[in-house]
Amino acid sequence: MTAQPSLSRRAAAELVGTAGLLVVVIGSGLKAAELSRDTGVALIANSLASAIGLGLIITLFGPLSGAHLNPVVTLTSWWSRRTGGEGLGGREALVYTAAQSAGAIGGALLAEVMFGRTPGTFATQVRDGGHLLIGEVVATAGLVLLIQGLGRTGRPRLVPAAVAAYIAAAIWFTSSGSFANPAGTLGRSFSDSFTGIAPESLPGFVGAQLVGGILGLALAALLYGTGPGGGRTTKSVPTSAAVPVPVETVVPAALPETGPADGVGPAKAAYETVG
Repeated sequence: MTAQPSLSRRAAAELVGTAGLLVVVIGSGLKAAELSRDTGVALIANSLASAIGLGLIITLFGPLSGAHLNPVVTLTSWWSRRTGGEGLGGREALVYTAAQSAGAIGGALLAEVMFGRTPGTFATQVRDGGHLLIGEVVATAGLVLLIQGLGRTGRPRLVPAAVAAYIAAAIWFTSSGSFANPAGTLGRSFSDSFTGIAPESLPGFVGAQLVGGILGLALAALLYGTGPGGGRTTKSVPTSAAVPVPVETVVPAALPETGPADGVGPAKAAYETVG
């Protein structure tokens, strides 16, 4: 049985992984807007780059931390453990969430600096309206259901590719653009670009994402049942996202689903993530 990495190493993986995700999302958005004035073309480029980047990040960091990259995925992992499955303990979940939030902000600032922009400028793009919040509920519920479903059916190794594909699609089929990640949403408030979100819109989006996470868990329990199977998403070789991805055993996720368990090597479980 492979030894589980220390909590500090796992937290570092979550911080660096989430930072990388925000660099990809915001950086590709800035580059797309720079090269094309057509919003549709820019969104295609941004969604493809984000999905590819997410899949690679989950694959790279999944064996270390489960590559949650997303507080919702982390919370579902914690809940899986509380209900008899494998997942994170309460302290681990708090450390993961803090690392993800710090990483998201750092990644957003790095992307801004990389493109010669002034870091620390808050986004001005207000995203409000009930239809957008419904979009976030749907996007996050789908992400959690995907990660949980793959974990509970013994196919965690599909998480990296599946989460990446889901996020690419959800960016287009949801009204909100599928942020589906509280940490990522926070980080994007630090970029005044078309991928950004104004700080005043954060409470609504984060609240909708939490509701979506609960709905995703409920659907997973209804469709696949409860018990140890649900904890697989958090076992060793995880992957996210945010997202999430499996490694040796079973497990974000993609941001987001499923993470490493306390006492059970996250590198052994399946990857979880999200977006």
